[in-house]
Amino acid sequence: MSLGAVAIIQAAVDHLLAIGLFESVQGHETKSAPGNGLTCDVWLGPIKPVPANSGLATTSALLTLIARVYANATTEPVDEIETNVAGAVDALMTAYSASFTFGGLVEYIDLLGAHGQPLSADPGYVTVGGVFFRCMTITVPCVIENAWAQSPS
Repeated sequence: MSLGAVAIIQAAVDHLLAIGLFESVQGHETKSAPGNGLTCDVWLGPIKPVPANSGLATTSALLTLIARVYANATTEPVDEIETNVAGAVDALMTAYSASFTFGGLVEYIDLLGAHGQPLSADPGYVTVGGVFFRCMTITVPCVIENAWAQSPS
């Protein structure tokens, strides 16, 4: 039994690359400015037990992935920045809502937040490497059944 976080992050990166919307994809929160095209990073967020899905022998887990879609906020035409980011986020939210399991590595995405924060996307701006970006940060709560074995005391 295992949480499988390494494989889940890699599966998330592979999915982001496969959909073909992004100029670059990283399996970490970037520290240097990405290019002028759409970029997406994915990294670990909170990890916690899921009591409602756990039993006496195993503990299920909620592993939260954070995905951030970036677009350089200084490119022209400005209207395309918002529509490009919105289109990419819509594609990701659609995929994550459609019985998505990262190739069977997670039981399901907690779409409605039964175990905490639901699948969501929050808009904002961020400066990375001195460059100003429009971004949307997506919270992807993943439920992993039987992640850890329990030992009786």
